[in-house]
Amino acid sequence: MFEQTFKNIDDILYKDSGADSELDYIGQTSWVLFLRYLDDLEKDKADEAALEGKDYEFIIDEKYRWGTWAMPKDAAGNLDRNAALRGPELVQFVDYELFPYLADFKEKAKENPKTIEYKIGEIFSELKNKIQSGYNLGEIIELADGLPFHSSEDKHELSHLYETKIKNMGNAGRNGGQYYTPRPLIRAMINVVDPQIGETVYDGAVGSAGFLCEAYEYMYNRMERNVKNFRTLQENTFYGKEKKNLAYVIGVMNMILHGIEAPNIVHINTLSQNLNDIQEKDRYNVILANPPFGGKERKEVQQNFPIKTGETAFLFLQHFIKSLKAGGRAAIVIKNTFLSNTDNAAIALRKHLLETCNLHTILDMPSGTFLGAGVKTVVLFFEKGEPTRNIWYYQLDPGRNMGKTNPLNDKDLEKFVKLQKEKPETEQSWNISVSDLNSGTTG
Repeated sequence: MFEQTFKNIDDILYKDSGADSELDYIGQTSWVLFLRYLDDLEKDKADEAALEGKDYEFIIDEKYRWGTWAMPKDAAGNLDRNAALRGPELVQFVDYELFPYLADFKEKAKENPKTIEYKIGEIFSELKNKIQSGYNLGEIIELADGLPFHSSEDKHELSHLYETKIKNMGNAGRNGGQYYTPRPLIRAMINVVDPQIGETVYDGAVGSAGFLCEAYEYMYNRMERNVKNFRTLQENTFYGKEKKNLAYVIGVMNMILHGIEAPNIVHINTLSQNLNDIQEKDRYNVILANPPFGGKERKEVQQNFPIKTGETAFLFLQHFIKSLKAGGRAAIVIKNTFLSNTDNAAIALRKHLLETCNLHTILDMPSGTFLGAGVKTVVLFFEKGEPTRNIWYYQLDPGRNMGKTNPLNDKDLEKFVKLQKEKPETEQSWNISVSDLNSGTTG
Protein backbone atom coordinates (compact mmCIF):
# COMPACT_ATOMS: atom_id res chain seq x y z
CA MET A 1 0.00 0.00 0.00
CA PHE A 2 2.71 2.47 1.05
CA GLU A 3 4.89 1.74 -1.96
CA GLN A 4 2.01 2.13 -4.38
CA THR A 5 1.02 5.43 -2.76
CA PHE A 6 4.53 6.82 -3.20
CA LYS A 7 4.58 5.63 -6.82
CA ASN A 8 1.20 7.25 -7.49
CA ILE A 9 2.43 10.55 -6.00
CA ASP A 10 5.50 10.44 -8.26
CA ASP A 11 3.28 9.74 -11.29
CA ILE A 12 1.17 12.82 -10.53
CA LEU A 13 4.27 14.98 -10.00
CA TYR A 14 5.66 13.73 -13.31
CA LYS A 15 2.51 15.00 -15.05
CA ASP A 16 2.67 18.39 -13.33
CA SER A 17 4.56 21.13 -15.17
CA GLY A 18 6.10 22.52 -11.97
CA ALA A 19 8.13 19.52 -10.75
CA ASP A 20 11.07 18.78 -13.06
CA SER A 21 13.25 16.14 -11.39
CA GLU A 22 13.65 13.49 -8.68
CA LEU A 23 14.90 16.30 -6.44
CA ASP A 24 11.63 18.18 -6.94
CA TYR A 25 9.61 15.01 -6.38
CA ILE A 26 11.11 14.37 -2.96
CA GLY A 27 10.95 18.04 -1.97
CA GLN A 28 7.27 18.30 -2.84
CA THR A 29 6.41 14.94 -1.29
CA SER A 30 8.27 16.05 1.86
CA TRP A 31 6.23 19.14 2.63
CA VAL A 32 2.92 17.36 2.04
CA LEU A 33 4.02 14.42 4.21
CA PHE A 34 5.26 16.78 6.91
CA LEU A 35 1.88 18.52 7.21
CA ARG A 36 0.11 15.17 7.21
CA TYR A 37 2.44 13.96 9.99
CA LEU A 38 1.96 17.17 11.95
CA ASP A 39 -1.82 16.74 11.84
CA ASP A 40 -1.55 13.22 13.29
CA LEU A 41 0.92 14.39 15.94
CA GLU A 42 -1.38 17.17 17.08
CA LYS A 43 -4.43 14.88 17.18
CA ASP A 44 -2.51 12.33 19.26
CA LYS A 45 -1.40 15.02 21.71
CA ALA A 46 -4.94 16.39 21.95
CA ASP A 47 -6.25 12.86 22.70
CA GLU A 48 -3.57 12.31 25.37
CA ALA A 49 -4.41 15.64 27.00
CA ALA A 50 -8.15 14.82 26.95
CA LEU A 51 -7.48 11.49 28.73
CA GLU A 52 -5.71 13.44 31.47
CA GLY A 53 -8.56 15.97 31.65
CA LYS A 54 -6.42 18.75 30.22
CA ASP A 55 -6.83 21.09 27.27
CA TYR A 56 -4.37 20.85 24.38
CA GLU A 57 -3.20 24.03 22.75
CA PHE A 58 -2.80 23.37 19.04
CA ILE A 59 0.36 24.62 17.34
CA ILE A 60 -1.45 25.29 14.06
CA ASP A 61 -4.47 27.62 13.96
CA GLU A 62 -7.66 25.92 12.78
CA LYS A 63 -7.77 27.61 9.37
CA TYR A 64 -4.37 26.12 8.49
CA ARG A 65 -4.90 22.60 9.84
CA TRP A 66 -4.88 19.65 7.45
CA GLY A 67 -8.47 18.80 8.34
CA THR A 68 -9.69 22.30 7.41
CA TRP A 69 -8.10 23.18 4.06
CA ALA A 70 -6.73 19.87 2.76
CA MET A 71 -9.01 17.06 3.89
CA PRO A 72 -12.19 18.28 5.61
CA LYS A 73 -14.38 15.25 6.34
CA ASP A 74 -18.15 14.83 6.44
CA ALA A 75 -20.07 13.03 9.20
CA ALA A 76 -19.30 9.65 7.58
CA GLY A 77 -15.57 10.38 7.60
CA ASN A 78 -15.29 10.87 3.84
CA LEU A 79 -13.79 13.88 2.07
CA ASP A 80 -16.27 16.75 2.08
CA ARG A 81 -15.78 17.94 -1.50
CA ASN A 82 -17.86 21.06 -0.91
CA ALA A 83 -15.53 22.25 1.87
CA ALA A 84 -12.18 21.07 0.41
CA LEU A 85 -10.10 23.53 -1.59
CA ARG A 86 -9.28 22.20 -5.06
CA GLY A 87 -8.11 23.58 -8.41
CA PRO A 88 -6.65 27.12 -8.68
CA GLU A 89 -8.01 28.21 -5.27
CA LEU A 90 -6.00 25.43 -3.58
CA VAL A 91 -2.71 26.59 -5.12
CA GLN A 92 -3.57 30.22 -4.28
CA PHE A 93 -4.22 29.30 -0.66
CA VAL A 94 -1.07 27.17 -0.33
CA ASP A 95 1.25 29.71 -1.99
CA TYR A 96 -0.08 32.96 -0.54
CA GLU A 97 -1.59 31.99 2.81
CA LEU A 98 -0.43 28.60 4.11
CA PHE A 99 3.31 28.81 3.36
CA PRO A 100 3.72 32.43 4.63
CA TYR A 101 1.76 31.53 7.80
CA LEU A 102 3.96 28.48 8.49
CA ALA A 103 7.20 30.28 7.56
CA ASP A 104 6.38 32.90 10.21
CA PHE A 105 6.85 30.26 12.95
CA LYS A 106 10.61 30.63 12.52
CA GLU A 107 10.44 34.20 13.81
CA LYS A 108 7.91 33.37 16.54
CA ALA A 109 9.97 30.44 17.87
CA LYS A 110 13.47 31.85 17.31
CA GLU A 111 14.26 31.67 21.04
CA ASN A 112 13.61 27.91 20.97
CA PRO A 113 15.27 26.40 17.88
CA LYS A 114 14.95 22.85 19.28
CA THR A 115 11.15 22.90 19.09
CA ILE A 116 8.85 21.50 16.43
CA GLU A 117 7.48 25.04 16.00
CA TYR A 118 10.90 26.30 14.92
CA LYS A 119 11.31 23.32 12.54
CA ILE A 120 7.94 24.19 10.93
CA GLY A 121 9.16 27.75 10.35
CA GLU A 122 12.51 26.60 8.96
CA ILE A 123 10.99 24.11 6.53
CA PHE A 124 8.41 26.48 5.11
CA SER A 125 10.93 29.32 4.87
CA GLU A 126 13.08 27.08 2.69
CA LEU A 127 10.63 25.24 0.46
CA LYS A 128 8.30 26.53 -2.19
CA ASN A 129 5.26 24.74 -3.52
CA LYS A 130 6.18 23.78 -7.09
CA ILE A 131 2.98 21.88 -7.90
CA GLN A 132 1.21 24.15 -10.37
CA SER A 133 -2.07 22.30 -10.85
CA GLY A 134 -4.40 22.50 -7.89
CA TYR A 135 -6.10 19.31 -9.13
CA ASN A 136 -2.77 17.44 -9.06
CA LEU A 137 -2.04 18.83 -5.61
CA GLY A 138 -5.51 17.76 -4.44
CA GLU A 139 -4.88 14.19 -5.64
CA ILE A 140 -1.50 14.10 -3.86
CA ILE A 141 -3.12 15.37 -0.65
CA GLU A 142 -5.77 12.63 -0.83
CA LEU A 143 -3.10 9.96 -1.33
CA ALA A 144 -1.02 11.31 1.58
CA ASP A 145 -4.13 11.38 3.78
CA GLY A 146 -4.45 7.62 3.34
CA LEU A 147 -1.02 6.96 4.84
CA PRO A 148 -1.16 5.84 8.48
CA PHE A 149 1.44 7.41 10.79
CA HIS A 150 0.30 5.92 14.08
CA SER A 151 2.07 2.62 14.77
CA SER A 152 5.83 2.18 14.87
CA GLU A 153 5.44 -0.43 12.08
CA ASP A 154 3.79 2.20 9.88
CA LYS A 155 6.53 4.70 10.60
CA HIS A 156 9.20 2.08 9.96
CA GLU A 157 7.76 1.23 6.55
CA LEU A 158 7.33 4.90 5.67
CA SER A 159 10.90 5.69 6.70
CA HIS A 160 12.17 2.77 4.62
CA LEU A 161 10.32 4.05 1.54
CA TYR A 162 11.50 7.58 2.15
CA GLU A 163 15.08 6.29 2.32
CA THR A 164 14.51 4.54 -1.03
CA LYS A 165 13.37 7.85 -2.53
CA ILE A 166 16.51 9.55 -1.19
CA LYS A 167 18.64 6.75 -2.67
CA ASN A 168 16.94 7.11 -6.07
CA MET A 169 17.45 10.84 -5.91
CA GLY A 170 21.15 10.24 -5.25
CA ASN A 171 21.33 7.92 -8.23
CA ALA A 172 19.55 10.46 -10.44
CA GLY A 173 22.68 12.54 -10.85
CA ARG A 174 25.52 14.47 -9.28
CA ASN A 175 23.08 16.87 -7.71
CA GLY A 176 21.52 14.43 -5.31
CA GLY A 177 24.47 12.10 -4.73
CA GLN A 178 25.83 14.19 -1.89
CA TYR A 179 22.76 13.31 0.16
CA TYR A 180 23.23 9.56 0.08
CA THR A 181 25.83 7.39 1.79
CA PRO A 182 25.22 3.62 1.39
CA ARG A 183 23.45 2.44 4.54
CA PRO A 184 25.57 -0.73 4.94
CA LEU A 185 28.69 1.47 5.19
CA ILE A 186 26.98 3.76 7.73
CA ARG A 187 25.93 0.74 9.83
CA ALA A 188 29.49 -0.66 9.81
CA MET A 189 30.90 2.71 10.89
CA ILE A 190 28.37 2.91 13.75
CA ASN A 191 29.15 -0.67 14.81
CA VAL A 192 32.83 0.17 15.19
CA VAL A 193 32.24 3.50 16.97
CA ASP A 194 29.50 1.96 19.17
CA PRO A 195 27.61 5.04 20.49
CA GLN A 196 26.08 4.56 23.96
CA ILE A 197 22.98 6.04 25.58
CA GLY A 198 23.94 9.31 27.27
CA GLU A 199 26.51 10.18 24.59
CA THR A 200 25.96 12.88 21.97
CA VAL A 201 26.20 12.08 18.25
CA TYR A 202 26.95 14.76 15.64
CA ASP A 203 27.07 15.09 11.87
CA GLY A 204 28.07 18.55 10.61
CA ALA A 205 27.30 17.64 6.98
CA VAL A 206 24.00 15.99 7.75
CA GLY A 207 22.47 15.70 4.25
CA SER A 208 19.53 13.32 4.48
CA ALA A 209 20.49 12.43 8.10
CA GLY A 210 21.37 8.82 7.27
CA PHE A 211 24.07 8.68 9.95
CA LEU A 212 21.80 10.08 12.66
CA CYS A 213 18.85 7.87 11.70
CA GLU A 214 20.97 4.71 11.70
CA ALA A 215 22.65 5.73 14.98
CA TYR A 216 19.17 6.21 16.48
CA GLU A 217 18.14 2.68 15.40
CA TYR A 218 21.40 1.23 16.76
CA MET A 219 21.08 2.92 20.15
CA TYR A 220 17.32 2.38 20.45
CA ASN A 221 17.65 -1.36 19.81
CA ARG A 222 20.35 -1.75 22.47
CA MET A 223 19.15 0.55 25.24
CA GLU A 224 17.18 -0.35 28.35
CA ARG A 225 13.58 0.63 27.59
CA ASN A 226 12.56 3.35 30.03
CA VAL A 227 11.16 6.88 29.84
CA LYS A 228 14.47 8.53 30.79
CA ASN A 229 16.46 6.78 28.05
CA PHE A 230 13.78 7.36 25.46
CA ARG A 231 13.65 11.08 26.29
CA THR A 232 17.45 11.28 26.16
CA LEU A 233 17.41 9.76 22.66
CA GLN A 234 14.61 12.05 21.54
CA GLU A 235 15.96 15.33 22.85
CA ASN A 236 19.64 15.29 23.80
CA THR A 237 21.51 12.81 21.64
CA PHE A 238 21.50 13.63 17.92
CA TYR A 239 22.76 16.88 16.43
CA GLY A 240 23.33 17.97 12.86
CA LYS A 241 24.03 20.96 10.62
CA GLU A 242 23.16 21.34 6.96
CA LYS A 243 23.81 24.15 4.51
CA LYS A 244 21.52 23.25 1.59
CA ASN A 245 17.78 23.97 1.73
CA LEU A 246 16.44 20.74 0.27
CA ALA A 247 18.88 18.51 2.13
CA TYR A 248 17.93 20.25 5.39
CA VAL A 249 14.22 19.55 4.82
CA ILE A 250 14.84 15.94 3.77
CA GLY A 251 17.07 15.36 6.81
CA VAL A 252 14.46 16.72 9.23
CA MET A 253 11.69 14.67 7.56
CA ASN A 254 13.80 11.52 7.55
CA MET A 255 14.51 11.81 11.28
CA ILE A 256 10.83 12.48 12.01
CA LEU A 257 9.84 9.33 10.10
CA HIS A 258 12.43 7.39 12.09
CA GLY A 259 10.70 8.52 15.27
CA ILE A 260 12.47 11.70 16.40
CA GLU A 261 9.80 14.33 16.96
CA ALA A 262 11.82 17.59 16.80
CA PRO A 263 15.24 16.84 15.28
CA ASN A 264 18.18 18.97 16.45
CA ILE A 265 19.26 19.88 12.92
CA VAL A 266 20.34 23.47 12.32
CA HIS A 267 20.15 25.07 8.89
CA ILE A 268 23.57 26.70 8.58
CA ASN A 269 26.86 26.46 6.70
CA THR A 270 28.92 24.54 9.27
CA LEU A 271 32.15 25.96 7.86
CA SER A 272 31.07 29.54 8.52
CA GLN A 273 31.92 29.02 12.22
CA ASN A 274 35.41 30.07 13.24
CA LEU A 275 37.26 27.10 14.72
CA ASN A 276 38.49 29.26 17.61
CA ASP A 277 34.88 29.86 18.68
CA ILE A 278 34.18 26.18 19.40
CA GLN A 279 33.97 25.76 23.19
CA GLU A 280 33.68 22.64 25.34
CA LYS A 281 29.87 23.00 25.39
CA ASP A 282 29.91 22.73 21.56
CA ARG A 283 31.71 19.37 21.55
CA TYR A 284 30.34 15.85 21.05
CA ASN A 285 31.18 12.29 22.14
CA VAL A 286 30.69 10.73 18.70
CA ILE A 287 31.01 12.21 15.20
CA LEU A 288 29.87 10.35 12.09
CA ALA A 289 29.99 12.04 8.69
CA ASN A 290 30.58 11.90 4.97
CA PRO A 291 31.39 15.57 4.24
CA PRO A 292 31.11 16.84 0.66
CA PHE A 293 34.45 16.88 -1.11
CA GLY A 294 35.81 18.87 -4.00
CA GLY A 295 33.64 21.93 -3.39
CA LYS A 296 35.63 25.11 -3.23
CA GLU A 297 34.88 27.28 -0.23
CA ARG A 298 35.34 31.05 -0.48
CA LYS A 299 38.45 32.74 0.93
CA GLU A 300 36.55 34.30 3.84
CA VAL A 301 35.32 30.84 4.92
CA GLN A 302 38.87 29.47 4.71
CA GLN A 303 39.92 32.22 7.16
CA ASN A 304 37.99 30.32 9.87
CA PHE A 305 40.57 27.52 9.79
CA PRO A 306 44.26 27.32 10.75
CA ILE A 307 44.97 25.04 7.75
CA LYS A 308 43.66 26.97 4.76
CA THR A 309 42.47 25.03 1.72
CA GLY A 310 39.69 25.18 -0.85
CA GLU A 311 38.99 21.44 -0.36
CA THR A 312 35.72 21.37 1.57
CA ALA A 313 36.34 17.95 3.11
CA PHE A 314 39.66 19.11 4.61
CA LEU A 315 37.91 22.05 6.27
CA PHE A 316 35.23 19.70 7.62
CA LEU A 317 37.88 17.36 9.02
CA GLN A 318 39.43 20.26 10.97
CA HIS A 319 35.94 21.17 12.24
CA PHE A 320 35.28 17.57 13.33
CA ILE A 321 38.59 17.20 15.19
CA LYS A 322 37.91 20.46 17.06
CA SER A 323 34.28 19.44 17.75
CA LEU A 324 35.17 16.13 19.41
CA LYS A 325 35.31 15.91 23.18
CA ALA A 326 38.51 14.52 24.69
CA GLY A 327 38.17 10.75 24.41
CA GLY A 328 35.50 11.20 21.74
CA ARG A 329 35.27 8.84 18.76
CA ALA A 330 34.80 9.60 15.08
CA ALA A 331 34.31 7.81 11.77
CA ILE A 332 34.66 10.08 8.73
CA VAL A 333 34.45 9.23 5.01
CA ILE A 334 37.04 11.11 2.95
CA LYS A 335 38.65 10.87 -0.50
CA ASN A 336 41.56 8.42 -0.45
CA THR A 337 43.88 11.11 -1.85
CA PHE A 338 43.88 12.54 1.70
CA LEU A 339 46.38 9.77 2.53
CA SER A 340 48.84 10.58 -0.24
CA ASN A 341 48.47 14.23 -1.33
CA THR A 342 51.74 16.14 -0.96
CA ASP A 343 50.39 19.70 -0.97
CA ASN A 344 51.04 21.77 2.16
CA ALA A 345 47.41 21.62 3.41
CA ALA A 346 47.19 17.81 3.14
CA ILE A 347 50.55 17.30 4.87
CA ALA A 348 49.64 19.76 7.67
CA LEU A 349 46.20 18.19 8.17
CA ARG A 350 47.56 14.63 8.34
CA LYS A 351 50.15 15.78 10.89
CA HIS A 352 47.46 17.55 12.95
CA LEU A 353 45.20 14.46 12.92
CA LEU A 354 48.03 12.07 13.88
CA GLU A 355 49.32 14.30 16.70
CA THR A 356 45.97 15.14 18.32
CA CYS A 357 44.05 11.90 17.69
CA ASN A 358 44.63 8.17 17.66
CA LEU A 359 43.83 7.22 14.04
CA HIS A 360 43.56 3.52 14.83
CA THR A 361 41.78 2.23 11.69
CA ILE A 362 41.55 3.10 8.00
CA LEU A 363 38.92 1.32 5.90
CA ASP A 364 39.73 1.48 2.18
CA MET A 365 36.51 1.31 0.14
CA PRO A 366 36.34 -0.17 -3.38
CA SER A 367 35.46 2.01 -6.36
CA GLY A 368 31.73 1.90 -7.09
CA THR A 369 30.81 2.28 -3.40
CA PHE A 370 29.25 5.66 -4.17
CA LEU A 371 27.05 5.22 -7.20
CA GLY A 372 27.74 7.76 -9.90
CA ALA A 373 30.49 9.50 -7.92
CA GLY A 374 33.49 7.69 -9.45
CA VAL A 375 35.81 8.51 -6.55
CA LYS A 376 37.78 6.25 -4.24
CA THR A 377 37.19 6.82 -0.55
CA VAL A 378 38.52 5.72 2.81
CA VAL A 379 36.92 5.85 6.25
CA LEU A 380 39.05 7.30 9.05
CA PHE A 381 38.31 5.93 12.54
CA PHE A 382 39.93 7.95 15.33
CA GLU A 383 39.74 8.89 19.00
CA LYS A 384 40.73 12.31 20.28
CA GLY A 385 43.33 12.95 22.94
CA GLU A 386 46.22 10.54 22.35
CA PRO A 387 48.60 10.70 19.37
CA THR A 388 48.49 7.92 16.79
CA ARG A 389 50.84 4.98 17.35
CA ASN A 390 49.55 2.09 15.23
CA ILE A 391 47.20 2.23 12.24
CA TRP A 392 45.34 -0.84 11.05
CA TYR A 393 44.59 -0.59 7.33
CA TYR A 394 41.81 -2.76 5.89
CA GLN A 395 41.19 -3.00 2.15
CA LEU A 396 37.59 -4.01 1.50
CA ASP A 397 37.24 -6.44 -1.40
CA PRO A 398 33.67 -7.64 -1.95
CA GLY A 399 34.87 -9.95 -4.74
CA ARG A 400 32.80 -8.29 -7.45
CA ASN A 401 32.54 -5.09 -9.43
CA MET A 402 30.22 -2.79 -7.57
CA GLY A 403 27.57 -0.69 -9.27
CA LYS A 404 23.86 0.00 -9.47
CA THR A 405 22.93 -3.68 -9.81
CA ASN A 406 25.59 -4.83 -7.30
CA PRO A 407 25.56 -2.23 -4.53
CA LEU A 408 27.37 -2.55 -1.22
CA ASN A 409 25.55 -4.76 1.30
CA ASP A 410 25.87 -5.51 5.02
CA LYS A 411 27.49 -8.91 4.39
CA ASP A 412 30.34 -7.20 2.50
CA LEU A 413 31.34 -5.43 5.73
CA GLU A 414 30.76 -8.23 8.27
CA LYS A 415 34.37 -9.44 8.20
CA PHE A 416 35.77 -5.92 8.61
CA VAL A 417 33.55 -5.19 11.63
CA LYS A 418 34.52 -8.51 13.24
CA LEU A 419 38.29 -8.23 12.58
CA GLN A 420 38.42 -4.57 13.60
CA LYS A 421 38.19 -5.54 17.27
CA GLU A 422 41.50 -7.48 17.17
CA LYS A 423 43.10 -5.78 14.10
CA PRO A 424 45.07 -8.79 12.80
CA GLU A 425 47.28 -8.78 9.69
CA THR A 426 45.57 -10.73 6.88
CA GLU A 427 45.58 -10.71 3.07
CA GLN A 428 43.24 -7.72 3.25
CA SER A 429 44.63 -5.93 6.31
CA TRP A 430 48.00 -4.77 7.57
CA ASN A 431 49.61 -2.25 9.91
CA ILE A 432 51.06 0.97 8.56
CA SER A 433 53.43 3.30 10.33
CA VAL A 434 52.68 6.85 11.34
CA SER A 435 55.75 8.07 9.45
CA ASP A 436 54.44 6.47 6.20
CA LEU A 437 51.10 8.20 6.52
CA ASN A 438 52.68 11.50 7.48
CA SER A 439 54.85 11.51 4.38
CA GLY A 440 52.00 10.31 2.15
CA THR A 441 53.49 6.89 1.28
CA THR A 442 50.71 4.47 2.25
CA GLY A 443 49.81 1.14 0.70
